Amino acid sequence: MNEGPEISVVIPTMNEEESIGEVMDAINLALKDMRYEVMIVDTNSKDKTREIAVSKGARVIDEPKRGYGRAYKSGFKQAKGIFIATLDADCTYPAGDIPKFISILKEQNLDFISGDRLTKLNKEAMNGKHRLGNKMLNIGARVCFGFKTADSQTGMWVFRRAVLAKLNMTSNEMAFSEEIKIEAHEKVKYLEIPIIYSPRKGEVKLNTWRDGFNNLMFFPSKRWGKVSKIKGEKLA
Repeated sequence: MNEGPEISVVIPTMNEEESIGEVMDAINLALKDMRYEVMIVDTNSKDKTREIAVSKGARVIDEPKRGYGRAYKSGFKQAKGIFIATLDADCTYPAGDIPKFISILKEQNLDFISGDRLTKLNKEAMNGKHRLGNKMLNIGARVCFGFKTADSQTGMWVFRRAVLAKLNMTSNEMAFSEEIKIEAHEKVKYLEIPIIYSPRKGEVKLNTWRDGFNNLMFFPSKRWGKVSKIKGEKLA
């Protein structure tokens, strides 16, 4: 009898040929003794991102519409694992920590682990402007939700796929990252664990001022504004 994957790794991609091969190698090494699948959710890459990822075992999910949250929603809907892990395609997150996080989820009967970049941050991995922005966004999470998070914006999460049915995910943009942590913190067994965050490889996709401002404004909108009245689409 064929067993399905225990872990689904979901990675949004757009023109990541400089780094996706290294990310795939790190995943394949870390999970070599486990049943797993890797899915890249690709937004019309014009380089060799898709070819490199497929050559190293990934499955490609096409998502023609832009949006960080939209990419994850598309990936989560097709994930087959008991657990889901997320990474960026730029070598910033430690794929080698995924098995450790899975073990902690099982041993402590947790639902969701978020990788905290900031507690052990090497300053070479994030410039001063981004560090300040992250601090402001953490304050926004605390003021609006009483969420004393160490890192509201991290993109590395490992969680039980079943919890997606409990989370009301409305954002299709960068705010998806903070929203999933707010929802998980309020509704399931949640833990933050420090990780080692590395300097990125390849082209920067983040628009610092625009995305930072939009993420900050999302907090009060989700807490008291129109977002609070929106029912998100089902992801599980």
